[in-house]
Amino acid sequence: MTPQETTAAVNAFPSAAAPLIGLARLMTVAFHGGDLRPVAAALIARAEEDETDAAALMDLSTVLFLQGLPDLGLATQLQALAMARHYRLELPHGAHPRLRLLAIMAPGDLMTNTPLSFLVEDGDVVLDMLYLRPGEALPAQLPAHDLLYMAVSESDATRALLEQLAAQLPQGSVINHPSHILNTARDRAHAALQGVPGLLMPASARSGRLSLEAVGQGRLEVSELLPDGVFPLIVRPVDSHAGHGLEKVETPEALSRYLAAQAEDEFFLSRFIDYAQPDGLFRKYRVVMVAGRAYAAHMGVSAHWMIHYLNAGMAESADKREEEAAFMSGFDTGFGQRHRQALETLAERMALDYLVIDCAETPAGELLVFEVDPGAVVHRMDPPEVFAYKRPCMDRLYTAFHALLYRAAA
Repeated sequence: MTPQETTAAVNAFPSAAAPLIGLARLMTVAFHGGDLRPVAAALIARAEEDETDAAALMDLSTVLFLQGLPDLGLATQLQALAMARHYRLELPHGAHPRLRLLAIMAPGDLMTNTPLSFLVEDGDVVLDMLYLRPGEALPAQLPAHDLLYMAVSESDATRALLEQLAAQLPQGSVINHPSHILNTARDRAHAALQGVPGLLMPASARSGRLSLEAVGQGRLEVSELLPDGVFPLIVRPVDSHAGHGLEKVETPEALSRYLAAQAEDEFFLSRFIDYAQPDGLFRKYRVVMVAGRAYAAHMGVSAHWMIHYLNAGMAESADKREEEAAFMSGFDTGFGQRHRQALETLAERMALDYLVIDCAETPAGELLVFEVDPGAVVHRMDPPEVFAYKRPCMDRLYTAFHALLYRAAA
């Protein structure tokens, strides 16, 4: 297909005839231990009955990703996108629409785009999603909308698309301008946040397998790859998320063993910073910046340095939940107040309307930033009978997000 034909195909805006079930509803089923197999079977039956039912295939791809079948999920998604680029997540029955939000998205797994379906669920925002493939410009004519949202997260796969859209879109014309999303890459974020008082984000360097193998074999000093590089190091494959391939390596020999177990060729490395508190436990926080203001999303407590909320055992520990409840309900006078200047400066430098921060506190009291990413999941799926304290805090965050959209649209 020539560039002219590609542009014409996109400008045609093939739209899915049916609305999506959507990521939020499907992930909630999986989160609560529900069986997605009957859902998948129903979606397959829909697609077989109507070969043009792109929404059935798009929802099926989401189910496949949730079931841990990424290759099949991506193939199914691409099959859907061959039929339609424009999808809609409609409001609950009886709800009255107040705003039409058009999100620009890219093909990929569940980490590729900001999961907006969680943020607009049970509200009055109609979410439309327009998918662009790498190399495709934003069309001159867009589906009807009140507000444009750049939902594509930064990665190797999406960088070219973000760069292209950054050049095409004027500043102020879109929520989360792509030029600022590009700065959330691990190495760029570190550079942007250097010198912020009270904030520490260790440098990240991108290195190829051959260079890291040389470090492991003692033929190259790690400081030649990472300016402040000393063992122990944190190593992870480029574009990995949720701890996939993430390890702390204590020695060059351990680095060699790590590489032998990984198939990837490109990695990020940074120095490990011990953020254990005096009681020996690690605490990791998810903070969300909405229009420059910080909100608490969750807190995980673990005896292990690599914390993910789902493996921190929060549901099994009343003590941990009590601590998280204090963090969330007292955020404005506690954690948020202690790090107010650092968080506000971070928001100014990253210049994103909506941004998720995974962070901790060092024993010296600094805000230790692990990652900044507008695409991280922020949700209200936790069972209220166990996490009764969460819903009011999350409702406050969701209200702030909706207010951001209303102001921008006005």
